[in-house]
Amino acid sequence: MPKNVAAFGEVMMRLQVPGYELLSQSGTLTYSFSGTGVNVTAALAKFGHIGFLVSTLPENPIGDAALSYLQKLGITTSFIRRDGQYVGMYLLENGFGARPSRVTYSNRLESSFNKATDGTYDFNTIVKKVDVVHFCGISLAMNNNVRHLMKTFAKAVKENGGIVVFDCNYRPSLWGEDGYIKAKPHYEEMLHLADIVMMNEKDAMSILGLKTEKNDRSEQLKELIPYVAKTYNISVIAGTHRLINSDNTHSLKGFIFKNQTFVFSKTLTFSVFDRIGAGDAYTSGIVHGVMEGFSMLETVEFAAAAGMLAHTIVGDTPMSSEKEILRAMSESVGDVER
Repeated sequence: MPKNVAAFGEVMMRLQVPGYELLSQSGTLTYSFSGTGVNVTAALAKFGHIGFLVSTLPENPIGDAALSYLQKLGITTSFIRRDGQYVGMYLLENGFGARPSRVTYSNRLESSFNKATDGTYDFNTIVKKVDVVHFCGISLAMNNNVRHLMKTFAKAVKENGGIVVFDCNYRPSLWGEDGYIKAKPHYEEMLHLADIVMMNEKDAMSILGLKTEKNDRSEQLKELIPYVAKTYNISVIAGTHRLINSDNTHSLKGFIFKNQTFVFSKTLTFSVFDRIGAGDAYTSGIVHGVMEGFSMLETVEFAAAAGMLAHTIVGDTPMSSEKEILRAMSESVGDVER
């Protein structure tokens, strides 16, 4: 049954260097709009849910273009405010071979979303119209105003009986020096409010400062994630392990922890066309599976296949339908559809 799903987050302009050129080489850039909240709500709208974005866009032609782009993705924009002058931007240079892709942020702190103040959004009205709300650690890194709005919104969701989804999504460049120390209390507050959390053992060790004597990643995961779930009373924790192979293919294995039980997906190996946003596709798959009552195995296999397909599509935003993902779960390589 379709649900009303919202996400709280910034809309960013993605400026991409064509092909595999460096920014210093290229004379042109192509633009689109993205952001974790954009990606998650667009993906869930593709699955048949109603996806709302709670954000602020500038009251100018750039804001108009962003709004039009979101509507084209199927996102419901009735909770988007218009104020200020700027959107945050990031510039993407595609990696090749041994050279990784590179993202450079610009104008982030001056964006309309990040300049929003207390009282900007009518959270009490919003929570009565949505079943699930997604929050992201990237927004948590922005500034005290955004953090306050985020926590206020999450508390209102919980008080209204809704489901809070929190994706740790820690970005060292956004938190700066001593970032883990600065981030920990804010992450702990969000984890106490969350029902579904996206994280793995590296997040548990780095952000929360948890210790383990285990060296193997899987063993670390199995020791730390149950502790996090119990400590913060979290219903579902999910995430991935990724391996970049010598031939530049990627291998992805998803996990979900629920009812004191781990379930893992098959390991999927695939070529990568555009990696950015693939984690949001995985998150959307987990949320969809949980909301639709899929089994744990169906949920994690669906999410992993969604993540795999997102690597094959240009742009940040996942574009695959439920039908396409279900087909990918049973087919390794697709021929031409006729």
